[in-house]
Amino acid sequence: MKKIALSENPINKILIMQTAFPGDIILTTPLIQATRLQFPTAKIDFLTIPVCQNLIETHPALNQVIIFDKRGQHKGWRRVWHLAKHLQNQNYDLALIPHRSLRSAVLAFWAKIPIRIGFHTSAGAFLFSDKVRYHAEEHEIDRNLQLLEKFCTVIPVLKPEIFVTPEDKKVIDKFWTKHQISRQNLNLAIAPGSVWETKKWPEEKFVELCKILPQRYAANIFLMGGKNDWELCERIRHNAGGKIINTAGLFTFRQSAEFIFRCHSLICNDSAPLHIGVAMNTPVIAIFGPTVPAFGFAPRGKIHQVIEKDIYCRPCSSHGGRKCPTGTFLCMKSINSDDIIQAIERNKPAISRIL
Repeated sequence: MKKIALSENPINKILIMQTAFPGDIILTTPLIQATRLQFPTAKIDFLTIPVCQNLIETHPALNQVIIFDKRGQHKGWRRVWHLAKHLQNQNYDLALIPHRSLRSAVLAFWAKIPIRIGFHTSAGAFLFSDKVRYHAEEHEIDRNLQLLEKFCTVIPVLKPEIFVTPEDKKVIDKFWTKHQISRQNLNLAIAPGSVWETKKWPEEKFVELCKILPQRYAANIFLMGGKNDWELCERIRHNAGGKIINTAGLFTFRQSAEFIFRCHSLICNDSAPLHIGVAMNTPVIAIFGPTVPAFGFAPRGKIHQVIEKDIYCRPCSSHGGRKCPTGTFLCMKSINSDDIIQAIERNKPAISRIL
């Protein structure tokens, strides 16, 4: 990587700040890798929220993970100030801030980190020492990497990664042994949940798909998600019938990543499991409704596919709302099981030895 002149003071300690959703954390891992390449001897720490600690704490390029419990221990500006004083004592030289919240910008400013780099669209952009233009038309990975443009002229092309431990693998080994799961069968992971209601492909559509797949491919179906997805997954399992296993809430993020790695494909909405699948090199079939790939959060790579329909009202928001603005939910209802089946058929290189 070609370097350009830095400031007179060397960069010895770096803080990367990303306190958004788990999917955003995964999409920040290429920035971690690129930062390590650019500053091979620096100490690099990562600030995130409690739920994301499991995702990031094993990253080999990081020295420390710092927890910002913005809805608990650090809720309120007075507690943010106390955390900032703790960060100030760490004597960071550089803060990279992909999260575009006012709170993250204030925290870095109060911590008196001299070089604070974030996007010009951040609510706290006026507190940054350096601003990088947020290119809405680019992929989120590339946008994040551009936070390093002050220090290098050529930024490497990197992909998300999740680093599972031997202990994580043992948990999944035990589960697969208990349920007599064989890799000689077609194993499909399905994640039907999302934080955003309109990002969810309708429940009855998942039920229909879960009825078809075992019959057509003799496939093992594993419903995946967090604890909040258990009831949804259980209803799908119950209504679809057959040998479908509901794993929602059983595993940590890293354990889920290992589980998805062992599957032949992942079918999911525009949500965190999508990014887990990409990080683990498992072919992803991602269902997009109110959002569009142009926002920069689609799965990147030739083995991944996006299922979407060209509906007049798409996109309706950047995240997907709680309710469909038109009351029709056409963007999701117009996607059928046949669309998913066709995506599986197109994915023959990954599963040809099974089909």
